[in-house]
Amino acid sequence: MSVGENVGFGLIEHGHIPHKELLNRIEESLSLVALSGIEHLMPSELSGGMKKRVALARAICIKPQIILYDEPTTGVDPITADSINELIRSMHDKLKITSIVVTHDMKSAYHVADRIAMLYQGKIIAEGLSKEIQNTRHPVVHQFINGLAHGPITENLKNSENLDKAEA
Repeated sequence: MSVGENVGFGLIEHGHIPHKELLNRIEESLSLVALSGIEHLMPSELSGGMKKRVALARAICIKPQIILYDEPTTGVDPITADSINELIRSMHDKLKITSIVVTHDMKSAYHVADRIAMLYQGKIIAEGLSKEIQNTRHPVVHQFINGLAHGPITENLKNSENLDKAEA
């Protein structure tokens, strides 16, 4: 599929929309992610950052109320990551879309989030504004957000590994 077909896929498959309106929505969606005029290109002709933008254009083409991002900055350079973060904020502000971002990239989380929740061992262990999370005294959250090699997370991993060895 071309970029245009990819972006319009949701509407093509599930919507009954006139062809001219479909083309306008595809063009509008690509324009919102700063990729105007690339409808004819194939995915193999795109950079990693462009592919992520096309994926976002595909998502916004159907005019959702919520977008779930799964590790949106993984696999791209820091400059592209920052532009993706700005794009997520921009889509939130321009289109009034609720964004849920799953990430381990704390720089990204602080940039895009109004609120942050940390999931650990299947439970939310902390939730709050970015500043609250950054200033937490919770030892697990503190270790994670600061990327520390030593702390309760790694101690729990060691204890789990030792338990596995003892049971074997």
